[in-house]
Amino acid sequence: MLTSRPIVLSLATFICLLVLLVVRDGSFLASTPSNDAPRPKQPSDGYRHDVELVVASMKNEDTSWIQKYLPDCLIFIHASRFAWHNDDPDYDALPTLRNFRISHLQEAGYANLRCVWVIGCPAEIRPVEDEGHTNSGVPSTKGVFRQAWHELMMPEEAPLPEVVGVSCCSQFGVTRETIRSRPVEDYVRFRDWLLRTPLEDSLSGRVLEFSWHIIFGKEAVHCPSAQECYCKTFGICNTTCSESACDGRYTLPPSSTLPDGWPRVGWEHEERNFTGPLG
Repeated sequence: MLTSRPIVLSLATFICLLVLLVVRDGSFLASTPSNDAPRPKQPSDGYRHDVELVVASMKNEDTSWIQKYLPDCLIFIHASRFAWHNDDPDYDALPTLRNFRISHLQEAGYANLRCVWVIGCPAEIRPVEDEGHTNSGVPSTKGVFRQAWHELMMPEEAPLPEVVGVSCCSQFGVTRETIRSRPVEDYVRFRDWLLRTPLEDSLSGRVLEFSWHIIFGKEAVHCPSAQECYCKTFGICNTTCSESACDGRYTLPPSSTLPDGWPRVGWEHEERNFTGPLG
């Protein structure tokens, strides 16, 4: 049984998006090593060398690098190379990234890094029916999604969907054009919601987990067949597939924590024939 998996990384992903967003109005905020430290004298070259990260900066901060270096395509992925949700026989993100087809992303605008349907597809949330749902008395993503949606989105532009479905878990590729297709005000609203919502991180993160695909232009139910997804997204085309999975690609693990020694050591402490690179 999978343990609870708070998706605080969704918040980190969102902050990364803000770092890379359009600088249409030139208004950002700068993060320095210490908020209480005195601001150093501006160096002669015009750059603030004490700035560790520019995240959203005042007009006097240099943010030209965002426009200059924002790539055509971006991939948002969790920090751990090996994780239970990675769509790979070894739960390894490295082959996922190596096989990812940028040409498909450029055509689609958004592409999930997970093709298997288990957890998320074809219908993870029914916002109206699920409102108030709990897990043994604990609020659930299903139960809070309807209210969160109305707080996140403009109802006249994005009516509450009847069903939401997408394969988990907040790992995806998106193009620069897709990010820029939304006005800055939308991202400000999303950010402010994250900062102000009383929901636990495990809930606010999962709300966004099942919203990114909609934010980036896909239908509320975005569940292409496994065969289509593996072929178009990763070039894995000659496999036997059902609608929801392809043979040998992914098995839902017994725990969200991989065993010590993975990928060389398995669930029963057996030696695995892992041949991929490590280190």
